[in-house]
Amino acid sequence: MATCPECDAEIEVDEFDVDKGDQLSCPECGSNLEVVGLSPLELDIAADDDDDEEDEDEDEDLDDEDLEDEETDEDDADKEDEPWDE
Repeated sequence: MATCPECDAEIEVDEFDVDKGDQLSCPECGSNLEVVGLSPLELDIAADDDDDEEDEDEDEDLDDEDLEDEETDEDDADKEDEPWDE
């Protein structure tokens, strides 16, 4: 038996079926939990991988914007080199 650190619900987990680092979901509150201790069985709130993915997505978006800015700068430079027909 283990206790959810989020809602204090009793979670029935066989300590022989889990390893340290395994992730579970609390049936009461739905929190993602990580096994941090085996004897006694201890759970902690798992780090959100979703937050990490969102951060990576934001970084990729910034990189895309930088590329677009560079392309625009190159287009402007090309226009300056073209002779004007008057």
